[in-house]
Amino acid sequence: MVGDAANDLNADKAPQCPKGQFACTSNICGESNSRDSVTSLACLLRSWASSANLYNMDIQASNSVSSRHPPLDVLRRSAKACNRCRKRRTKCIANPPYPCMTCREAGHSCVYSESEKRVMVPESYLLELQAQARRGGTAREGRSAREGKERREGAEGRDGDFAEISHQAIELGFTGSDNWVIGNSGQFHFMGNSSSTYIANRLNPTADTLDWHKYPHYQDTSWIRHSSGHGIPPLPPIDIAHRLYRAQHAYIGTIFSFLSDSQFHQRLERVYEGLPDPNNRDECLVYCQILLVFAFGQMYSINQWVDKEGPPGFSYFKYALAFLPNVYEDGSILFIEVLSYVAYFMQTINRRDAAYLLIGIALRMAISLGLHQEISDQNIDNDTREHRRRVWWSTYSMERLLCVTSGHPISIQDEDIDLLLPTPKAQEDNHIASILASYTELSRTQGIIGEKIYRKKQKSGSDLSACVQNIMKRLSDWFEHLPEAMKSNAPDLGERPSREMVSTYLHYYHCINMTARPILLYAVQRKLASNSQQPNTDRREQDLSTDIVHVIDRAVSAARSSALILHNAARYNLVATYGFIDGEQAFSAALLLVMVNIAFPYKETDASAMNMALGVLQGMAERGNGYIKACHSLLSKIRSTIKPLDPPGPVNFNAQAEMSGEPPSAAVNQAANPNSWPPNNQHGSFSMDFEGDPAVWAEVLESIDIDMDRQWIEG
Repeated sequence: MVGDAANDLNADKAPQCPKGQFACTSNICGESNSRDSVTSLACLLRSWASSANLYNMDIQASNSVSSRHPPLDVLRRSAKACNRCRKRRTKCIANPPYPCMTCREAGHSCVYSESEKRVMVPESYLLELQAQARRGGTAREGRSAREGKERREGAEGRDGDFAEISHQAIELGFTGSDNWVIGNSGQFHFMGNSSSTYIANRLNPTADTLDWHKYPHYQDTSWIRHSSGHGIPPLPPIDIAHRLYRAQHAYIGTIFSFLSDSQFHQRLERVYEGLPDPNNRDECLVYCQILLVFAFGQMYSINQWVDKEGPPGFSYFKYALAFLPNVYEDGSILFIEVLSYVAYFMQTINRRDAAYLLIGIALRMAISLGLHQEISDQNIDNDTREHRRRVWWSTYSMERLLCVTSGHPISIQDEDIDLLLPTPKAQEDNHIASILASYTELSRTQGIIGEKIYRKKQKSGSDLSACVQNIMKRLSDWFEHLPEAMKSNAPDLGERPSREMVSTYLHYYHCINMTARPILLYAVQRKLASNSQQPNTDRREQDLSTDIVHVIDRAVSAARSSALILHNAARYNLVATYGFIDGEQAFSAALLLVMVNIAFPYKETDASAMNMALGVLQGMAERGNGYIKACHSLLSKIRSTIKPLDPPGPVNFNAQAEMSGEPPSAAVNQAANPNSWPPNNQHGSFSMDFEGDPAVWAEVLESIDIDMDRQWIEG
């Protein structure tokens, strides 16, 4: 009867149904809601009848499938179709990941491909997830990538030329999600790879964003759009004005030569005589420059946030901007000096983009005036020539500093500069020119670091090792050629340091740290990617080549020295709370020491130096520097998440500024004394063959994830 009913329906040209175990997959019969009950019943009966032979022939396989496959109470299309049904454009009856009926009956393998789903999420959240996925993927793939390269190198021979390393084998895995920061307006901003914040974010264990990286110290922006007018600012008394000048000169006047003592006294008299003529550009520039000196003087003298109207000196800065001429007016040396001052103050209040734009304008104005070339006119006297040199090198040095620490390309190549370094003037202390020349040489080296290590796309690991070798040798030569007075007055000897020596030595150690930072990042990633069976083994000696160990040791010594200098300077209130350079170099030293304590087994000297550097950052944060507070918080999260906070026998340091100026306690002196630490070898010669495994250097190259020339943003 059942067979007759089915045949009668088939004779009436009912739709044919493919064979199935339980259900009809026909495009017509599958629409059960549009057919009458007889048709639906016939389809089911026919399906059962036609599948009876299948069960009889392979009952064991059917029972096995039934035990794994949940029953289908409702005959409906699967939410995810297999590849075969999708290609045939037929409905897929299945419950992924189990095979569908059609593929099972036909004996085909049933494969389900992941289908993309459109999800509406904020772009900032997407970038956040990409950054986290990238950090996790790097950690998981670190070991397998290294082993794969070792196998390739073993097949090719270890004694081959470094230049034969496959470029494809060391292609940079540049995702770029870590390089973008969202500002207050929602606009994306680029954060380059030589930035300390970028490196720290690579190790960030949390999902917190880096929006604080672009937040200025003073959130109110009305002062930018509304000029203060050419009103009379509240000028300080003459004696206070001289004191403010000396304060700014101690911090930035010795390393950047934008205003001499004689020029200041002469221009100060003009300012106190009355307001300038608004139509006289030079008078407005003089007035602007003196107000900027007052702003910097207050910033370095007060050294903490005490007013609701912004950081110290901010009021003078706002008045100074009212007298700043338009940048499209004719250039002059005075204009370059003022623009450089404005750019640096913008950097101190964490308006990084404005600082980058302004210092770029100042440098291009200097180029347009030919300051980067020795002038051939013999009628120009020596003082004028020297003034031109010092203004150029000061602008050059500041531009290098702002660009490299923010990860931006530099504006001029050294090959395009043909100018002597600063030399002593007549009846001038030789120490002044020595500080300027020494600091300028370090800034030139810093530019090379940014170009060769963090920006230029290396062809092989051997290129990177050669760059590191050349830079380290250059830094060693710099120290060897220092005047004896500067060597004997090092600021890490425990005595009250001079501020210009603090600036110079911190710059020197910062260059060493920036050179070695990619290697430390590589070591940290290896540590995170491996499940070490010997946690107390010094991996610095076990797994890394001699040349890399040498670079790391020098960097660790440099970071410890930086921490000690900052700690000693803080005791005498010589660390600028809002000084951009001090904050950047303190953050860089603390970051490197945190990385060392992550990558290698616990050492008391490294942990003590790390705590000292973090203490300096904490002291600056407690005085009102919100940016440094966020930096300190980020480093603390990295340390507390990855490294136990209570290693055996820790040494704690109180690195906050001691306003009384009293010498430190004997216990702190003993622990912080460089003689109690391993020798600092950064002063010695740096000669090595760099004959380590090229595959390891290639991995270091990959860990940096850099290529600023590559246009990786897709619309």
